[in-house]
Amino acid sequence: METADATVELFADPRSFLAVAGRHLADAPVVNTVIATVAERMARRLDERGDLPDLGYQLWWAVVRDASGLVVGTAMRTAPFPPHPIFVLPMPEAGARALAEVLRARGEVIEGANGALPATRQLADELARDSGGRVEVVEQTRLFELGTLVQPERTPPGRLRPMVAEEAELGLAWFRAFHTEADEQAGRRPDPTQGEHFGLDDILERILDERVFVWVDDEHRPLHLTAINNPAYGVNRVGPVYTPKEHRGNGYATAAVAEVSAGILRDGVRACLFTDRANPVSNAIYQRIGYRAVTDMANLVIA
Repeated sequence: METADATVELFADPRSFLAVAGRHLADAPVVNTVIATVAERMARRLDERGDLPDLGYQLWWAVVRDASGLVVGTAMRTAPFPPHPIFVLPMPEAGARALAEVLRARGEVIEGANGALPATRQLADELARDSGGRVEVVEQTRLFELGTLVQPERTPPGRLRPMVAEEAELGLAWFRAFHTEADEQAGRRPDPTQGEHFGLDDILERILDERVFVWVDDEHRPLHLTAINNPAYGVNRVGPVYTPKEHRGNGYATAAVAEVSAGILRDGVRACLFTDRANPVSNAIYQRIGYRAVTDMANLVIA
């Protein structure tokens, strides 16, 4: 789809998308972390298994170019949870309008949009005008990058270790609880569907890749979970970070995220993470150990 100010191209194959958008993603790898990691993970799946997940709709990745042909933005629709929102990265307003026009021409029903502001809001507003609906903010998030790591003032008893396959059921329960309890902490109505897309196979894959860690006590009992993603374009994203209610306030999250972040730096890549802006505790924890705000994002619904 081409307008006077922007051109949009959709890709059903993440490998083709990465071939076109890779340089753009690499130019700002922290801001682009979500689309980069998802696209690379799906590309690996296609190479290894020959298919993409069946989520009830066609997955796609979008490249937005300006009038000169330069790539100026990306977006994707790959969310495994309802309403299967679009994820949008920074792009000019003309690009957001052009993407909305492409989706309009496809007859694609979009009920949610997540990602960087203001592009995500501009796209959602454009789509809402088509349907006569309204845009509501569900969650405001903030992307942080680690600068100089500051070690915590105190280290709680116990130690951090990789989660093992025998603990996969616990890992799955904690991944799902993270989403529900994050909503509760922020004063939102919990949406259990946000965590339901995690299955035991997903957790086992992460465990076997040593991307899930637990803080354990002296009797080796898990008290806290911190996970990471696969690195993409020199950036690794931390999350989720979850402590059951009965173990909070003991410094496990601070110690675990600091130790995991140190490992990311030792691997020669940059560390980043997202926070819920409505949760002052987590925002303060990460800033104390050296994380600095990069950009604001939001999760929106189009009602």
